[in-house]
Amino acid sequence: MRILVTGAAGFIGSTVASLLMDNGHEVVGIDSLNDAYDARIKDWRLARLQERPGLQFHRVDLSDVDELSDIVASSRAEAVVNLAARAGVRQSLENPWVYYETNVTGTLNLLDLCRRHGVHKFVLASTSSLYGDSKAQPFREDMPTDRPLSPYAASKKAAEALTYTYHHSYGIDVTVLRYFTVYGPAGRPDMSIFRFIRWIAEGERVSVFGDGTQRRDFTYVDDIARGTVAALKPLGYETINLGNSQPASLLEVIALIEQALGKKATISFEPPNPVDVPSTWADNAKAARLLGWTPEVALADGLQRTAKWYIENRELARSVRL
Repeated sequence: MRILVTGAAGFIGSTVASLLMDNGHEVVGIDSLNDAYDARIKDWRLARLQERPGLQFHRVDLSDVDELSDIVASSRAEAVVNLAARAGVRQSLENPWVYYETNVTGTLNLLDLCRRHGVHKFVLASTSSLYGDSKAQPFREDMPTDRPLSPYAASKKAAEALTYTYHHSYGIDVTVLRYFTVYGPAGRPDMSIFRFIRWIAEGERVSVFGDGTQRRDFTYVDDIARGTVAALKPLGYETINLGNSQPASLLEVIALIEQALGKKATISFEPPNPVDVPSTWADNAKAARLLGWTPEVALADGLQRTAKWYIENRELARSVRL
């Protein structure tokens, strides 16, 4: 099967592309290699993908519909996995426009090109941020998502709505995946776990917004990739959570990283951010039922693997922009 993967040099995208090639699929990869975070880590991921057979790579922005059209038309792809996104809750407050260009306009461009070129399967990466600060937990897919707390979450809500429109109007088979706080080796340097590992490994002060008791459903990237590949099956139109379903506090995560690195953290508590929510927690019943998916990597094991990657790639990892 030939599958078009956007965001192929991204954290999740490169892991999904690698797994697809492991499973014998051909991957047409797209990535703009933008500077939303330090592009050197994107180059590192892409270089490892390009060492393998089965990848065609194109550097293009999803907002460039003309160039994108040529790639989709020539790719003869049977499915699109849209993992390209401007991510990050706090950063979206600073420049919401760029989030809408990629997450909304980019998704619309892809969906319409699928319509025009007969691509019948579309997988969209969405986010647990859509559940906002709901007190009802764990989060189920049928819970309200109409009060997003950040432009990032709002952009993903808009992208989800567009996928339903194209499913209803043109029969495209769509699976929307709501990811919960993904972490792992070669992760995004703007996310907490990468930062915590670097700060502790290098003996720097660890900044924690709030009191550290806020809980996140940290989910290992290989588990996310397995769920994403499983979502390529025909499902009609479905929205599915992918999360570890075992939330942990930031202070618990820091303690596990201390164990993995054999070093103690010096913590600096900062004022909480208004767009941060107290807790996230995935209900995975639907993923188990429809995809046969359950998470396999426990948080302690995943953090151990992530810390190991940091030490093995320390020259790069300690120099990238946070």
